[in-house]
Amino acid sequence: MSRILTALLAAALLALTLTGWRWSVASDALAGAQKIIGTLSAGIESRDRAIRRLNTEILQGSRREAALRQMQGRASALALTREAQIQRETDANPTLREWSAAALPADVIRLHSRPAFANARDYLDWLSARDKLPGAGQQPQHAGRSGGG
Repeated sequence: MSRILTALLAAALLALTLTGWRWSVASDALAGAQKIIGTLSAGIESRDRAIRRLNTEILQGSRREAALRQMQGRASALALTREAQIQRETDANPTLREWSAAALPADVIRLHSRPAFANARDYLDWLSARDKLPGAGQQPQHAGRSGGG
Protein backbone atom coordinates (compact mmCIF):
# COMPACT_ATOMS: atom_id res chain seq x y z
CA MET A 1 0.00 0.00 0.00
CA SER A 2 2.85 2.24 0.72
CA ARG A 3 4.16 1.71 -2.79
CA ILE A 4 0.82 2.66 -4.28
CA LEU A 5 0.69 5.70 -2.09
CA THR A 6 4.24 6.65 -3.11
CA ALA A 7 3.40 6.07 -6.76
CA LEU A 8 0.26 8.20 -6.45
CA LEU A 9 2.20 10.89 -4.66
CA ALA A 10 4.91 10.80 -7.36
CA ALA A 11 2.24 10.95 -10.08
CA ALA A 12 0.55 13.88 -8.33
CA LEU A 13 3.90 15.64 -7.96
CA LEU A 14 4.67 15.01 -11.64
CA ALA A 15 1.24 16.32 -12.65
CA LEU A 16 1.70 19.35 -10.44
CA THR A 17 5.14 20.02 -11.94
CA LEU A 18 3.78 19.60 -15.48
CA THR A 19 0.87 21.93 -14.67
CA GLY A 20 3.25 24.50 -13.20
CA TRP A 21 5.44 24.35 -16.30
CA ARG A 22 2.42 24.75 -18.58
CA TRP A 23 1.22 27.63 -16.40
CA SER A 24 4.64 29.30 -16.78
CA VAL A 25 4.59 28.86 -20.59
CA ALA A 26 1.03 30.23 -20.78
CA SER A 27 1.99 33.14 -18.51
CA ASP A 28 4.97 34.00 -20.78
CA ALA A 29 2.74 33.79 -23.85
CA LEU A 30 0.19 36.04 -22.16
CA ALA A 31 2.89 38.58 -21.27
CA GLY A 32 4.14 38.56 -24.87
CA ALA A 33 0.59 39.02 -26.18
CA GLN A 34 0.02 41.90 -23.76
CA LYS A 35 3.24 43.55 -24.94
CA ILE A 36 2.12 43.19 -28.56
CA ILE A 37 -1.32 44.59 -27.65
CA GLY A 38 0.37 47.56 -25.95
CA THR A 39 2.54 48.22 -29.00
CA LEU A 40 -0.43 47.95 -31.35
CA SER A 41 -2.53 50.20 -29.10
CA ALA A 42 0.23 52.82 -29.11
CA GLY A 43 0.39 52.56 -32.90
CA ILE A 44 -3.36 53.00 -33.17
CA GLU A 45 -3.29 56.02 -30.84
CA SER A 46 -0.47 57.53 -32.88
CA ARG A 47 -2.40 56.94 -36.09
CA ASP A 48 -5.54 58.48 -34.59
CA ARG A 49 -3.57 61.57 -33.48
CA ALA A 50 -2.11 61.90 -36.99
CA ILE A 51 -5.60 61.61 -38.51
CA ARG A 52 -6.96 64.27 -36.14
CA ARG A 53 -4.01 66.55 -36.94
CA LEU A 54 -4.47 66.09 -40.68
CA ASN A 55 -8.21 66.72 -40.42
CA THR A 56 -7.49 69.92 -38.48
CA GLU A 57 -4.97 71.02 -41.11
CA ILE A 58 -7.45 70.29 -43.89
CA LEU A 59 -10.13 72.31 -42.12
CA GLN A 60 -7.74 75.22 -41.55
CA GLY A 61 -6.59 75.03 -45.18
CA SER A 62 -10.19 75.11 -46.37
CA ARG A 63 -10.88 78.15 -44.21
CA ARG A 64 -7.76 79.92 -45.51
CA GLU A 65 -8.74 79.06 -49.08
CA ALA A 66 -12.24 80.46 -48.52
CA ALA A 67 -10.76 83.65 -47.03
CA LEU A 68 -8.40 84.00 -50.00
CA ARG A 69 -11.29 83.50 -52.42
CA GLN A 70 -13.24 86.23 -50.63
CA MET A 71 -10.22 88.54 -50.76
CA GLN A 72 -9.80 87.77 -54.46
CA GLY A 73 -13.46 88.52 -55.08
CA ARG A 74 -13.21 91.83 -53.23
CA ALA A 75 -10.00 92.73 -55.10
CA SER A 76 -11.64 91.89 -58.43
CA ALA A 77 -14.70 93.98 -57.58
CA LEU A 78 -12.47 96.85 -56.46
CA ALA A 79 -10.43 96.60 -59.67
CA LEU A 80 -13.60 96.66 -61.78
CA THR A 81 -14.89 99.68 -59.85
CA ARG A 82 -11.57 101.45 -60.29
CA GLU A 83 -11.50 100.61 -64.00
CA ALA A 84 -15.06 101.93 -64.43
CA GLN A 85 -14.12 105.14 -62.60
CA ILE A 86 -11.06 105.64 -64.82
CA GLN A 87 -13.19 105.02 -67.90
CA ARG A 88 -15.83 107.54 -66.72
CA GLU A 89 -13.17 110.18 -66.04
CA THR A 90 -11.51 109.49 -69.39
CA ASP A 91 -14.84 109.81 -71.21
CA ALA A 92 -15.72 113.03 -69.34
CA ASN A 93 -12.44 114.85 -70.08
CA PRO A 94 -11.73 115.41 -73.81
CA THR A 95 -8.04 116.18 -73.21
CA LEU A 96 -7.54 113.01 -71.22
CA ARG A 97 -9.51 111.02 -73.83
CA GLU A 98 -7.26 112.29 -76.65
CA TRP A 99 -4.12 111.61 -74.62
CA SER A 100 -5.16 108.03 -73.76
CA ALA A 101 -6.13 107.32 -77.37
CA ALA A 102 -2.79 108.58 -78.73
CA ALA A 103 -0.06 106.08 -79.64
CA LEU A 104 2.90 105.71 -77.33
CA PRO A 105 6.18 107.32 -78.43
CA ALA A 106 8.53 105.04 -80.36
CA ASP A 107 11.12 105.04 -77.56
CA VAL A 108 8.51 103.82 -75.06
CA ILE A 109 7.35 101.11 -77.44
CA ARG A 110 10.96 100.03 -77.96
CA LEU A 111 11.52 99.85 -74.20
CA HIS A 112 8.53 97.54 -73.82
CA SER A 113 9.41 95.24 -76.69
CA ARG A 114 11.93 92.44 -76.58
CA PRO A 115 12.38 89.40 -78.75
CA ALA A 116 11.38 85.91 -77.71
CA PHE A 117 14.30 83.98 -76.23
CA ALA A 118 14.86 80.25 -76.51
CA ASN A 119 17.33 80.13 -73.63
CA ALA A 120 19.31 82.24 -71.19
CA ARG A 121 22.28 82.54 -73.55
CA ASP A 122 20.11 84.25 -76.19
CA TYR A 123 18.90 86.74 -73.57
CA LEU A 124 22.45 87.52 -72.41
CA ASP A 125 23.59 87.99 -76.02
CA TRP A 126 20.65 90.36 -76.62
CA LEU A 127 21.48 92.34 -73.48
CA SER A 128 25.14 92.75 -74.42
CA ALA A 129 24.34 93.73 -78.04
CA ARG A 130 21.74 96.41 -77.18
CA ASP A 131 24.00 99.08 -75.81
CA LYS A 132 27.03 98.80 -78.06
CA LEU A 133 28.63 102.13 -78.90
CA PRO A 134 28.57 103.15 -82.56
CA GLY A 135 31.81 103.23 -84.53
CA ALA A 136 33.70 106.53 -84.92
CA GLY A 137 31.87 108.92 -87.24
CA GLN A 138 28.60 106.95 -87.14
CA GLN A 139 25.35 108.25 -85.71
CA PRO A 140 23.90 106.30 -82.79
CA GLN A 141 20.90 104.17 -83.73
CA HIS A 142 18.69 105.51 -80.95
CA ALA A 143 19.72 109.08 -80.35
CA GLY A 144 18.53 110.54 -77.07
CA ARG A 145 17.83 107.16 -75.52
CA SER A 146 20.15 107.58 -72.57
CA GLY A 147 19.36 111.26 -72.04
CA GLY A 148 22.51 112.34 -73.89
CA GLY A 149 21.95 114.57 -76.90
